[in-house]
Amino acid sequence: MNILAIGAHPDDIEFGCGGTLLKYARAGHDVNLLVLTSGGYGADPFVRIKEQEESVKFLGGKGLFWGGFKDTELVDNRELILKIEEVVKKVEPQIVFLNYLDDIHQDHRASAQAGVSATRYVKEVLFYEVPTTFNFEPDIFVDIKDVLEDKLHLLKLHASQIDKTRVEGLTILDSAISCATFRGYQGRVKYAEGFKALRILRDLKMEHF
Repeated sequence: MNILAIGAHPDDIEFGCGGTLLKYARAGHDVNLLVLTSGGYGADPFVRIKEQEESVKFLGGKGLFWGGFKDTELVDNRELILKIEEVVKKVEPQIVFLNYLDDIHQDHRASAQAGVSATRYVKEVLFYEVPTTFNFEPDIFVDIKDVLEDKLHLLKLHASQIDKTRVEGLTILDSAISCATFRGYQGRVKYAEGFKALRILRDLKMEHF
């Protein structure tokens, strides 16, 4: 399959669905990332671009696309929708992962809203969570116990962001472990990533019945 994960900033995707993408890539599927901004408000954009490139390399991703928009200035408008549509047409994904609609960061909200429009013909679209996500109630869980350490390594490659949680004594790695533990408990495994489905279309052949 072709997989496309879309994030507003470098490291959004790794936090939200890095474990799941690792499993897809290692199963032989083509994993592609679209990062809409270079994250220049949070650190030197050239540093963050390099970090993202190293992360995709470790992930085993096939393609890395950049939106070229400014950090903190994403807007759900025609320009953003068309940029996402452009990459969707190139990748032709069977599955797309998006930021969630309810989030305290405006870039995440805009990315999600534009993504919903741009992926309207994709058969499977799933929302993922990041530390600023609100009211997230997943209905799909992926067991990531066997890739948790590699997911943490993906986040470590975004070295400029590890301590940017604005919570004293808490790193992004701590946050990722806590999230994986909680979603794992909900999914009845040790560690999991949770997803909220926008749409899942199943093609059930009559001969299966």
